[in-house]
Amino acid sequence: MPSVMKTLLLNPPSFEKFDGGAGSRWPATREIESYWYPVWLSYPAGMLPGSRLLDAPPHHVSIAETVRIAQDYEFVVLFTSTVGFGSDLKMARAMKEQKPDLKICFVGPHVQIKPAETLLSSPYIDFIVRGEFDHAVVEYAQGKAVSEIANASYLKDGQVVHNPTRPMLQTAELDALPFATEVYEKNLKIENYNVPFLLHPYVSFYTSRGCPALCTFCLWPQTLSGHAWRVRSTDNVAREFAEASKRFPQAKELFFDDDTFNIRKDRVIELCKKIQPVGHRWSCTARVHSDYEALKAMADAGGRLLIVGFESGDPQILKNIKKGATVEMARSFVKNCKKVGIHVHGDFILGLPGETHETIQRTIDFAKELDCESIQVSMAHAYPGTELYNVSQSAGYLHGEAIADDGGHQLPHLAFPGLSREDIMSGVHRFYDEYYFRPRVAWRFVRGRLWDADSRRILYHEAVDFLRLRAQRRKLARKGMKETAVVAVPSVEANTPVGSHST
Repeated sequence: MPSVMKTLLLNPPSFEKFDGGAGSRWPATREIESYWYPVWLSYPAGMLPGSRLLDAPPHHVSIAETVRIAQDYEFVVLFTSTVGFGSDLKMARAMKEQKPDLKICFVGPHVQIKPAETLLSSPYIDFIVRGEFDHAVVEYAQGKAVSEIANASYLKDGQVVHNPTRPMLQTAELDALPFATEVYEKNLKIENYNVPFLLHPYVSFYTSRGCPALCTFCLWPQTLSGHAWRVRSTDNVAREFAEASKRFPQAKELFFDDDTFNIRKDRVIELCKKIQPVGHRWSCTARVHSDYEALKAMADAGGRLLIVGFESGDPQILKNIKKGATVEMARSFVKNCKKVGIHVHGDFILGLPGETHETIQRTIDFAKELDCESIQVSMAHAYPGTELYNVSQSAGYLHGEAIADDGGHQLPHLAFPGLSREDIMSGVHRFYDEYYFRPRVAWRFVRGRLWDADSRRILYHEAVDFLRLRAQRRKLARKGMKETAVVAVPSVEANTPVGSHST
């Protein structure tokens, strides 16, 4: 065996309760504290003996402590985000100041979007890896020169060098990767991971990569995972499902965190037949394309809840964002989910191109008509690298680059004729009010948590967090959403612990 660099795979800390890196497709501090698993980082961690996967936010590891931990390693792979990039640069500098020979590589959607800008932003980044980075960082840790590593970019004599693109991993190669859940067992505490609409604790992993849908706002298929849908074999997925059930008997459910799980009906039915004997509950992401037969197979195999991106109740907005789905499809889908006993968590976005006061109300009414078990309402974010960003910039809808406040919370930065950023923010608050403050819905939401002490505790903290952020946003709105708003970067010396997801 060749010598291998001692490697730290890092989802870094930044803002308090910020879920910005390896497992979050919508990097931000949530209305309610929640954390997704760092699935992408788990694969190279599983391939490198002596490595450590450090998911700092849910484990409340401070920036200063992370810098200290890095001194025990030779190579750091840091998964960065657009919102947390400034903080990550400061942390890289602090790491190098403490250990000058430490090698640092940045990965994630942000470096895919801006590879040259990332490298030129700091002398403390040794190289970056564009796109899928599983094998690239392993090759470097095993001693391969960065100049020979596909997907890598680096500086040579002050000039940016982009190595050739690496072909995306296909089924056989995905099957050959280590199980993410095996890496979790060695490195993570699953009780630290909470998503309000999933059972706690939960464990998640991928059964596929990529998404063929063309939604203009969605960050990952346009940057990291691609539009080519590449799957693991159903045998491989079923084996990890069974092993994860044994590894984590305390997990109340397993979660398939694919960009979209249910693209192909025959694969869904085949996989459901193979995991049904395990008898463990599970949930997944989904689009509204599955028919009654597929949904019934999912329910029979233990499927509990689907996370579905409905986005809008306005047909033209759905066309504007290339959703590839209609309100009629959504109605039929939810109706069938209720028939088979599967819950739906509905994701909606306000402030997409074509939004007006009337379309906001239309979407609120549509959500109430669907009557999902729970909902999440986000303000549209035009992340660099997405079609939404390019369209919004050229049309003059983009008002400032700031997409988060000084705590990493989402800020509206899109506005349209007759609809201001304050209107969009107010629409989000009104959406939640009109949906959840219906007596039967409020009771439905609370009743499932009344008889479990852990669920009651989580519900209390969720309510406090949500109301606190709501007050902060209203205060910001009263100040007029200043055009000069920027994202503050946490201090590297700070010892404060730190902490969506639409399909």
